[in-house]
Amino acid sequence: MSDHCFADRIATLIPLSAEEHAAIARLEDRERPVRRNGMVMRENERLTEMFVLRRGLMMSYMILDDGSRQILRFHFPGDLMGLTGLAFAKSQETIMALTESVVCPFERGHVSELVAKHPRIGMALMAFDQISRVGLTDRLAAVGRTSAKARVAALLLELRARSSTRDGSFALGVTQEEIGDATGLTAVHVNRMLRQLEEENLIARDNGRITVVNDQRLMRTAKYVDRQARIDLGWMPPAA
Repeated sequence: MSDHCFADRIATLIPLSAEEHAAIARLEDRERPVRRNGMVMRENERLTEMFVLRRGLMMSYMILDDGSRQILRFHFPGDLMGLTGLAFAKSQETIMALTESVVCPFERGHVSELVAKHPRIGMALMAFDQISRVGLTDRLAAVGRTSAKARVAALLLELRARSSTRDGSFALGVTQEEIGDATGLTAVHVNRMLRQLEEENLIARDNGRITVVNDQRLMRTAKYVDRQARIDLGWMPPAA
């Protein structure tokens, strides 16, 4: 792995030439620290920059008409944030740091230059966006059609998959209120569901860490679909 986490992330989807990798890596030329609860983008503000998350954990959310918050995504290192800036003049979401974080800001016009010079990168960005969209669609379907326990279980599996852990244990990194705002539940209901998953010996909790005790049963409870295993970018042309 290099110091350019977004370029490395794209390279997990498609083989990159050295020139393509260097071109994507230039999006991370600048660093900006963001304190916990700091915002890099606010809903309805004019968009001038996009961001790569280099370190930390962040989230995107919207404020609904009743004042409640709907969390759309949790962002991990290597994520490209603010992609709505390619279609809208104003931000459609707020992006806030959940931990001390580091982002790499770049002008959204750089994407145009990048894609013009390297069309395969444009294809990869389109695929990257669709992978993110499908994850959001899964959450929407879960909120509308599955039980509270299934929603919480599915989010735990999503967070584990994004945490790049090599075993069943991972730092949760989010509060029960944030889990609730992502799944359409109250913090009290989330707490009850976590206890139930623990009592059923599906997970174990210890000092902010979650251990998946029974992977297959938890996936069945969550009605979880491993979308990463289904990614197929074989249609893309090879690197020059």
